[in-house]
Amino acid sequence: MTGIAKTRESAAERCYNEDVERLRDDEYPMLEGSVYLDHAGTTPYPKSLVDAFAKDMTANLFGNPHSASSSSQLSTSRIEDTRLRVLQWFKADPAEFDVVFVANATAGIKLVVEALRAVPGGFDYLYHQTCHTSLIGVREEARSSTCFDDSDAKALFDRTATAASDHTLLAYPAQSNMDGRRLPLRWSHQFRQSWPTSRGKLYTLLDAAALAATSALDLSDSVRAPDFTVVSFYKIFGFPDLGALIVRRQAESVFDARRYFGGGTVDMVVCRKENWHASKRQFLHERLEDGTLPVHSILALDLAMKIHRGLFGSMEKVAAHTAYLTERLDRGLRHLRHGNGTNVCTIYSPDRCDQKDALKGGPIVAFNIRNQYGAWISLAEFEKLAVLRSFHVRTGGVCNPGGIASALDLEPWEMKQNFSSGFRCGTDNDIMAGKPTGVIRASLGAVSTMADVDNFVAFVDEFYREDVPSPLLQQPVHQSPAPASDLHVDSIIVYPIKSCGGYTIPMGKEWEVRPEGLAWDREWCLLHRGSGQALSQKRHPKMALLRPLFDFERGELRVSYAGMTPPGVESEISVPLSNNPAMFEALGQRSLPSRVCGDEISPHTYVSDRINDFFSAVLGVPCVLARFPPGGQGKNMRHSKAHLQSHQKLSKSYNLPLPGSFPAPPSPPDSDTESAQQRILLANESPILAINLASLAALNKEIVAKGGQEVSPAVFRANVVVGSKSSTLDGAAPYAEDNWSSLRIGQQNFKMLGSCRRCHMVSINQTTAEKSEEPFVTLSKTRRFDGKVFFGTHMCHIPATGAVGWKTQFPTIKIGDMVQAGVYEED
Repeated sequence: MTGIAKTRESAAERCYNEDVERLRDDEYPMLEGSVYLDHAGTTPYPKSLVDAFAKDMTANLFGNPHSASSSSQLSTSRIEDTRLRVLQWFKADPAEFDVVFVANATAGIKLVVEALRAVPGGFDYLYHQTCHTSLIGVREEARSSTCFDDSDAKALFDRTATAASDHTLLAYPAQSNMDGRRLPLRWSHQFRQSWPTSRGKLYTLLDAAALAATSALDLSDSVRAPDFTVVSFYKIFGFPDLGALIVRRQAESVFDARRYFGGGTVDMVVCRKENWHASKRQFLHERLEDGTLPVHSILALDLAMKIHRGLFGSMEKVAAHTAYLTERLDRGLRHLRHGNGTNVCTIYSPDRCDQKDALKGGPIVAFNIRNQYGAWISLAEFEKLAVLRSFHVRTGGVCNPGGIASALDLEPWEMKQNFSSGFRCGTDNDIMAGKPTGVIRASLGAVSTMADVDNFVAFVDEFYREDVPSPLLQQPVHQSPAPASDLHVDSIIVYPIKSCGGYTIPMGKEWEVRPEGLAWDREWCLLHRGSGQALSQKRHPKMALLRPLFDFERGELRVSYAGMTPPGVESEISVPLSNNPAMFEALGQRSLPSRVCGDEISPHTYVSDRINDFFSAVLGVPCVLARFPPGGQGKNMRHSKAHLQSHQKLSKSYNLPLPGSFPAPPSPPDSDTESAQQRILLANESPILAINLASLAALNKEIVAKGGQEVSPAVFRANVVVGSKSSTLDGAAPYAEDNWSSLRIGQQNFKMLGSCRRCHMVSINQTTAEKSEEPFVTLSKTRRFDGKVFFGTHMCHIPATGAVGWKTQFPTIKIGDMVQAGVYEED
């Protein structure tokens, strides 16, 4: 479906929209030619407000309120009138609430935190996952903190049974600034009522900055109201830059322990011979508004409230207007379909088409865009084009890490890993590991119009909806496997710690293929404390008994030891998957150079004694764990050494036609120099190593014929094991891999880099760590070329060309994937 999905418009709505369009021309000249969909980030202010403020400033003289002069008394009078009008704006009874003027909503939060930090024993903190960053930061001042979501709310009190202090602060947003989702205002009362008195006092803090911008906030019932409410007047009126902390008088006592005082907040101060002061006590705001008030901003606020009401009427009218526009925008984006029927937009905000969901959402639509092949569109690239077309939207993490993580399904370890890989807010690399790192946020306000909404949907439709594949972005045509071929991926194994045990990828699990090899393969190693040399099974066979397990839910690599653990040594250790600089030695601190396969490297060495002592104890070797993550330069980077061998170039005895084969890509390089641009981590020679089970079967047949026992595929420590259900097909011929020029596994293409040269490490049993003669002895007799022994084949991933799809952004393979092989042609 294409075009803009229209919503039903009543006569009243049409009239109101027409009024707003006229207002745009008269009151908001800065919006001329702009499409305004960034109310939550950039709120325009009316021309009449600036004119009225300028007239007020030139007609009157306003002095410091802390004085008795006429100009000062005029300021005091106007400020107190404005304070009263703010309470009236939010329907709050002055007998039940006080207003403290602050620079912004964040400053109001900090006032509450400053007070609670000073109470004896400190305070505990509970905060909702969708909180703005400013609320999340409160946890750093608390004795303990718990982040909860809707599903946790009912069980929240059971989880916090062991409260550390007599005071607890619970905070949540009235409306998420990320996706517009609204949380129940009744929570404040329910939480206070349900809180056991045995756990001390519970205070509630409501972040109403996003909600109050376009909706009426009703604090008329002081019993049910939050103890503390923060608002931003900039978000409502555009001018002035001012905020407020609205305090329920029943919660004022929490500020009694506040230590700091500033000018104007005390009646008397003694500072010689004695330290003593007497704070003002009549009103709370007198104690908290330190120093000279932002007089002119408060006066501008008074004018802003009057003019806003004159222009738009009540906040209820603004709410109805923005709700209508949000539904129109939501429907328009949801109805955009590519020619192949897939959605153009992935929307994270509540579904405005669903009446139940619509009630839970404010005037924000958060979404991302995908092309017809499922690839995510870069936020940075989207914003560049949007700016050229004069669209005012916001992209990125929008200061809401919990909401972003939930919407984009980002685990904490993934976010930390993205940070370790160079991601920062505002950087261009905003698609990482196949997932976006932020969203596009369109937030509607009082001066947004139907034209804004329709123009934006038309913009997305014009540039991002694809009817047919573009000739310039043609998706490569891939041949289907021939029916006769049953070559497939039998197993996939990665070896996180070089020379240690492998982790077998579970059936059905999609595993990422990176330029340096399979994800997490040979990213860690163990270094000898004295020489700096990377440890190897050839010298330390017990390394095979170190078994890795990925715990992605906790973001950890868990390593256990399958052998006899020394007394007093734990049986398992955990290493964070995220590359946290705090866990490593400072750059240049390590005096001895480190070497892997002859290459001098500069790995990141862990400083944790617990981690390093574990490996040293179980192996009986003084060693440290080190990491060699992707993306390094200089000595933090290595290159493949694999190349085509002479027996592959000259011997054609195994050059058999393979069912489902396709023309080979350019031949692998003939020298190390030609392969110098193929990066690897700590693997010996190449990004990925593959073996053919048909070749292993032939090898085992030779071993058994001599009275030996069959060997497991594990001894060859391959990443990809290719098998066939039938041993009669040509595709399963022993050592056919010698002539494979390329492989297609599932939807991914791989280039063969040459046969793998073997050493006696293949004779170490990977289950018991015991050494034997086989299979190296038999290989020496059957697979020796130019005095070297070979088994298996090296390969690297070939990035897809043409149209970008999700599999291009996040290439993966899995067990069971069909395998097609390309072969070298006869000379």
